[in-house]
Amino acid sequence: MAINKRLSHEKLMQSVDSPYTLVIAAAKRARELNDGANPLIEYSSTNKPVTIAMNEIIAGQVKYVRKKVDGIK
Repeated sequence: MAINKRLSHEKLMQSVDSPYTLVIAAAKRARELNDGANPLIEYSSTNKPVTIAMNEIIAGQVKYVRKKVDGIK
């Protein structure tokens, strides 16, 4: 899948359960890209790592796993 020219808020929010999750997932993936990880989608050399990460999330190439945490006792 090629990179989207314009990121859609609706598409991004369909891929995650909250805006906080989106920020954390995109930031972690962008750090991986900065550290030399190969992009999972086609992209233009002018795209920044955060844009690539967001498009990977929309494409379903990047997923997150929420840890099960017991509540306060």
